[in-house]
Amino acid sequence: MKYRNVKIDYENNLGRTMKKNRSESKRAGIILALACFLMLVSSAGAQVTLLYNFGTHAGDPAHPNYPGSVVQGRDGNLYSTSNDGGTDNAGTVFKITPAGQVSVLYSFDGVTGALPSSGLTLGTDGNFYGTTFENGPSNYGTVFKITAEGKLTLLHGFDGSDGSGPWGTPVEGTDGAFYGTTEHGGSADCGTVYRVTAGGSFKTLYNFDGTHGCQPLAPLVLGNDGNFYGTTLVLTGGNNPNLGAIFKVTPAGAITLLHSFDGTHGAGPYAPLIQASDGNFYGTTVNGGNNEGVVFRISPAGVFTDLHDFDLSQDGGEPFSALVQGTNGVLYGTTAYGGAFNVGTIYSIPLGSGSLNAVYSFDVTSGTAPGAGLTQHTNGSFYGDSAWGGSDDLGTLYSFSHGLSPFVRLVTTSAKVGKTVQILGQGFTGTTAVSFHGKASTFHVVSNTYLTALVPNGATSGFVTVATPGRILKSNQVFRVIP
Repeated sequence: MKYRNVKIDYENNLGRTMKKNRSESKRAGIILALACFLMLVSSAGAQVTLLYNFGTHAGDPAHPNYPGSVVQGRDGNLYSTSNDGGTDNAGTVFKITPAGQVSVLYSFDGVTGALPSSGLTLGTDGNFYGTTFENGPSNYGTVFKITAEGKLTLLHGFDGSDGSGPWGTPVEGTDGAFYGTTEHGGSADCGTVYRVTAGGSFKTLYNFDGTHGCQPLAPLVLGNDGNFYGTTLVLTGGNNPNLGAIFKVTPAGAITLLHSFDGTHGAGPYAPLIQASDGNFYGTTVNGGNNEGVVFRISPAGVFTDLHDFDLSQDGGEPFSALVQGTNGVLYGTTAYGGAFNVGTIYSIPLGSGSLNAVYSFDVTSGTAPGAGLTQHTNGSFYGDSAWGGSDDLGTLYSFSHGLSPFVRLVTTSAKVGKTVQILGQGFTGTTAVSFHGKASTFHVVSNTYLTALVPNGATSGFVTVATPGRILKSNQVFRVIP
């Protein structure tokens, strides 16, 4: 079985209609202007550390790509996928320690899929879930699960009629099944929404028809209301065709169009949405605004606000990656271009604000075109990777510190009284108490980085705290007690 060789540049690797015709003279002029006055690439309080150059060892991951979700496992390590590399040069699943040690867990060979750009989702069963863009039984891509030890199980191979080319990782719903999208395939070849269980039971929930969106690339996000929210690159018909859309879809497959982009306030929503602590969704587009993309906010009801238009010479441009909300409440993201060396930036933006600050400029050595989104480890630092750059131009792995303290992460953020909640963190050995919004819980320490706790009687929605021997750790999200 053959699979595509992806020794191509970042934009061509995505194969999309981005700003292909930006002139080299414009880029060169920006770089020259920046070089005249911008000597420092990090703002005060921001520290970026290069942890690993992909390609250092034979069979290494290579070109970790958009959307490339990096996720923390129960063991405190980070897990993701690379679009290239491995023993068959068809992509990998790899593990990263917080110190930057990288090991390949699985090399794709075409049979189980190829070009896994999705990254991974941690399931409540402790396994990881992801997709491959190509190959598999019918050559249209696959959904898989994989253990922390590297045992991979093929859950579904797409055949075109049920979808083709899944870019984003599936996300777990409140029912324990996983929900995702494909870019193409389905009845109108506009992509699909699907549901798959951990055992491999598969169902197509919705066939995109163009008028409700077409080409959903980004992963879905599970909202607080139990529905899923996502974006499409194309929307046919209406006043603003082909600029993209935002939609809501229920677990049963009923879809609602929430917003169509108009170019002036954004176009090309490659990045997935996130639901922030204020209940609104936030995201980015790679086009529109000043032609470099925007940061936007949208309510669950569809009220849209353009918060910030990127300026390549000021804060970067073309933000492919997802935003992440840090434990300080601030949103962080990356751009593929711009900065002091025009190869990307890390930026921050206060929640609900339009005041964006570029806090770091990549310099080729530290990475080029960081398309995968940042993830905040429970040690307080952020981790990410770049598609290119580094010593072998195969991409890099880096950490980003902004002075934030350790915390705990809830694998699920809502449950009924009496249900078990999984909690990730560090220093759990010797834990003396776990509480839900001040209500003491029965808990079980499984390892130094993973414990479980029961939602106690009388618990109300609020933050979860874990009292360890070293400190009291607070969850980065509010836990919602159902009902």
